[in-house]
Amino acid sequence: MSHRNFAEFLRMANLLQRRDFLVKLLLVPCLISQTSSWGAEGENSAQNPSRFFFTSQGKTGLASHDGSELRYLDFEAPGQVTWQPGSCFSDGRRVVVLSMEPRRDGPGRPFEEFYTQTPTHLWQYDLKSGELIEICTKDRIAPFTTPALLISDERLLIQVVKNKVGQIYSVRLDGSDPREFTKGGEGLPYGLSLSPDGKRVAFHLASPQGYQIWTSDTDGGNRTRVAAQPGHLYFGTQWSPDGEWVLYVDCLHQQDPGHDWCDVCIGRPDGSEHRVLTSEQSMWFAATYGSPKTRGGGSNVPCWTRDGQILFPRRTKEARVPWQYRVNQPDLDHFNRDFKPETAQGGTQICRLDPKQGSITPLTPQDDQVWDFRASQSSDGEQIVFCRAATGEAPAIWVMDHQGKNARLITRGVDDLGADHPRWIPTPVR
Repeated sequence: MSHRNFAEFLRMANLLQRRDFLVKLLLVPCLISQTSSWGAEGENSAQNPSRFFFTSQGKTGLASHDGSELRYLDFEAPGQVTWQPGSCFSDGRRVVVLSMEPRRDGPGRPFEEFYTQTPTHLWQYDLKSGELIEICTKDRIAPFTTPALLISDERLLIQVVKNKVGQIYSVRLDGSDPREFTKGGEGLPYGLSLSPDGKRVAFHLASPQGYQIWTSDTDGGNRTRVAAQPGHLYFGTQWSPDGEWVLYVDCLHQQDPGHDWCDVCIGRPDGSEHRVLTSEQSMWFAATYGSPKTRGGGSNVPCWTRDGQILFPRRTKEARVPWQYRVNQPDLDHFNRDFKPETAQGGTQICRLDPKQGSITPLTPQDDQVWDFRASQSSDGEQIVFCRAATGEAPAIWVMDHQGKNARLITRGVDDLGADHPRWIPTPVR
């Protein structure tokens, strides 16, 4: 990726509300292929209820589906400001965690030049023992390194940015044996997901030709283009449970420069078929929320259920978000929106889409000025976690039964300042 293309990527990332633009895989639960429950050392789900991670004020939280055992993980490492969970290992007990030192950008230090000079660190955290071990310390390619996808218990795909050039590498857990997954200059892939059989990777590529959906082998070879078209921003990937489809979204970014809305799509991994499942850009894409003091956001992506249906946040027909994108205005804060709650209208609700029949079933109410988003299903299929934010308020995390009943508030985050990015902890692979 050239300097010019990388600058364009940064601009696009800002439009997508990604202040920490290379950490999007960690912050979007549905971009991680496994959304399962977790049980320690063979305990059944009745003894060990489904649990999920979430983030709040730079901290990583952990809670069960009934709201019990809610706590924040206490990572002890000097000089680290924020922590975010990533992929889980096959034992369902260890997880990759990213930490970041104080950001190097700020007044007089432009985001595009200095943000990726911020040192990051990767860790392996044991949920049972609390042991924290730093990984990827050997053969360090650049100070700014983030985990993209755990492709096995031995190898990890990482994103690195060096001299404003972004690239993906495959490395051993200690960082040794780095191998190029992508080449410099071809664009930056992210939103990676692993096929159910562990043999293929799906991703979207922020390329000079636009945002495209691709699949490849786990070493980056044998690539297949799934979706690419001028004027269409294809984003986010997740494999269907049977491995027959890849799920992603399509934003008409030229008509919608703030990337507020999109449509839900699926494509065959071999590129033989591309289907648009919704119409009129009816899914909420660039989620924004909060007051001027608690503002935040991050791209929404749809998510498969165990039985091959799709969860997504559907907008009301005339929905208008309170944080309005500043069209043709200089981006001074990497958020680039004005808070106009008086103009907000409508809202979003969590819906279940049947890709075979085309039917859509609402799971949460269609309430005015209420925005539901980021839904995913536990591996036992019984629970759905999601975020809910009223206009001008920070989001809270809710859980409901798989049929949309018994919705209950789990947490509003640290000091009630908001909680986001819930992600189920997967069941151990026996």
